[in-house]
Amino acid sequence: MSRVQLALNVTDVDAAVDFYTKLFATPVNKRKPGYANFEIAEPPLKLVLIESDEGGTLNHLGVETETADEVVAAEERLAETGLETTGVDDTVCCYATKTETWVSDPDGAPWEWYVKTGDAEQMANSVIGSAEGTCCAPAATPAAEPVEFGAPTGVSNCATGDATGGCC
Repeated sequence: MSRVQLALNVTDVDAAVDFYTKLFATPVNKRKPGYANFEIAEPPLKLVLIESDEGGTLNHLGVETETADEVVAAEERLAETGLETTGVDDTVCCYATKTETWVSDPDGAPWEWYVKTGDAEQMANSVIGSAEGTCCAPAATPAAEPVEFGAPTGVSNCATGDATGGCC
C-alpha cells in the first residue's frame, strides 16, 4: 500500500505529538529529538513532524511506496514527462535508510517519492549510493557532505543538519 506523506514544521514536537495522537487516534510511530512520525491507517497517511522555528509551515510532501522498484518507476515516469528530478539515491536521513527521488512543484514545494529500507540514528542527510543500476553491487561509501535539494549533483532533499529541506 502506498500512502501520501505530509511533513510539517512544528515549534514544539511534544505538543504536536500530543495533538496528532488525539486527532488521528494513533500512537506515534517513531520519536527522536526534534522529530516524530505517525503511520496513520485511515486515511492512509505518513505524518512527519520536524521541530523548527517556522512552525505551522510545510516542510515537504511525499509518497511512501512499498518497494524501491516503485520509486525507480516513479522517477522514470516523472523524468519522461519532462519534470526535473534528483535521480534515485539510497540515503540515510530522518532516522531512516531510504531509496528516494525528489521533484519540486512550480512554486518550489518539494515532493519526495521513497521507500523506507531501515532505521538509522541520523537526522541529517547522507547519500550512500545511487539506487539506479546498483542491484547486487556493493554499497557505496557515504557522501562526504550532505547536499541540498536542487543541487545539480542529483542528490536528495536534505539541508545540512537542520532538516529544513525535508527528507523524511
